[in-house]
Amino acid sequence: MALELRYAALMSPRTVTTAEILSVGSELTVGETRDTNGGELARALTDEGVQVLRLTAIPDDLAQVTDAFGRAATRADLVVSTGGLGPTPDDLTREAIAGLVGETPAVDDRLEAWLREMWFRRGMPFPEINLKQAWLIPSASAIPNVNGTAPGWWLERSDGGLIVALPGPPREMRPMWADGVMPRLRERGLGVERATRTLRLWGIGESQAADLLGEELLRASNPVVATYARTDSVDVRISAVADAGRPARTIADDTERRVLDALDEYVWGRDDETWPAAIGRRLADRGWTLAISETGTGGALTALLGELPSLVRSELNATGDGSAIPDGERDDLEAVAGGVRRASGADVGLSVAARPHGGDTQVSVAVVAPSGSHRERRLVFQRGAQGRSRAALTAASILLRQLASSQPSMPTDHALTAVQPETVR
Repeated sequence: MALELRYAALMSPRTVTTAEILSVGSELTVGETRDTNGGELARALTDEGVQVLRLTAIPDDLAQVTDAFGRAATRADLVVSTGGLGPTPDDLTREAIAGLVGETPAVDDRLEAWLREMWFRRGMPFPEINLKQAWLIPSASAIPNVNGTAPGWWLERSDGGLIVALPGPPREMRPMWADGVMPRLRERGLGVERATRTLRLWGIGESQAADLLGEELLRASNPVVATYARTDSVDVRISAVADAGRPARTIADDTERRVLDALDEYVWGRDDETWPAAIGRRLADRGWTLAISETGTGGALTALLGELPSLVRSELNATGDGSAIPDGERDDLEAVAGGVRRASGADVGLSVAARPHGGDTQVSVAVVAPSGSHRERRLVFQRGAQGRSRAALTAASILLRQLASSQPSMPTDHALTAVQPETVR
């Protein structure tokens, strides 16, 4: 199958529009080490308009590594691997690639001189086992590694595709990818015109969001619209490519409007925006500062917003599950918000109180701002640490909505509204 690559007629290099990522090492497949390289590379390639077809972890077994390279090469324009470039017998990436294309590795004189000089500078004898890291095959060129002893390989495949092999340690892989691989990929031809955007939601579960979007939108091939349950949000990602003369941005814009028609009331941020960034932007637009008082949350709201520059005061009034909160304080959060606002000199006061309610957590929130005051009560899924975290996120979403409207509103005491389990996972 894949070994037929060696017999293919040499083709011109083709634009890279699809890729697969291989992470080599038994430490990954037995769970001793977490693979962060694959996700980073997938994100970088996606941002360049490349469709990543698969991310695969492979143990240190020559037959399996060779098979994985071969199968990936038949499906994708670009195969990127990390790991397996060390000097020991169980580092098998070079052998696998060489076997795949039917070439024999040999020590490259320049790489050998570079390696030996590294040990000479340190006054140490050179371990001959490290000569393996100076191997090259005729169809490969070396990718310099300034932070380690394992050069990468850049291999022009006979079918016009590419194989790029990089070492596993992130401190070595990252600069090699950024400085030695990406510039060459861009020169060669990388990706298709693509426009992506992410809308971040709170107060709705993933299944609820999917239901409101509808199957027609979620099953479309261009753009691709997908929902993802995150710790602090439900994300809706839109990814469009140019089609039939329509720019990718236009297609993405049209789809974003459809998504907003269905979900606008739940949107709190975009792309990689964080809660502190979203709230901080609204406060900065108005020149306002914030003070918060939280009860029964275990400090979850302060932990969420702690990096917010405009947060001038944070009060924690109770710990644990909030069961010790006096009834009067629960019922008069508006006064608490106003009190922390006056005491700190802040423009906006936010108070939140959380307590168990059956198997879930009841959240009461009050916001007092120059534009008016607002009180709201909700029921969030789960109790304990998860419930306290959701209580903080709910308070942040209510604050953000009030900042966005900046319109006076009469205090209201909303009926309890349960947030579905799919809100976060």
